[in-house]
Amino acid sequence: MHRDVTSVKPLDGHRIHVELADGRCGIFDLTPYLDHGVFRELKDAAYFARVEIQFAAVTWPHGQDIAPETLIAEMTPTEPSQAC
Repeated sequence: MHRDVTSVKPLDGHRIHVELADGRCGIFDLTPYLDHGVFRELKDAAYFARVEIQFAAVTWPHGQDIAPETLIAEMTPTEPSQAC
């Protein structure tokens, strides 16, 4: 699907760079999520860096995930001059 996440890279400051199958890419800030439920574990930088893609969504080993729809709604698109 066009909303599938095709690439994810952890960044400093609890942010991730994501690329979608439709060519969109941007930065998603997880800071607002870090004090809530299962997302608290993402405060640990080493664990946060274990981000991966499963079933076209951004995930971590212990079940945390961000759906592509959430990424699209809340990510900051990268500038057109920057390569995805």
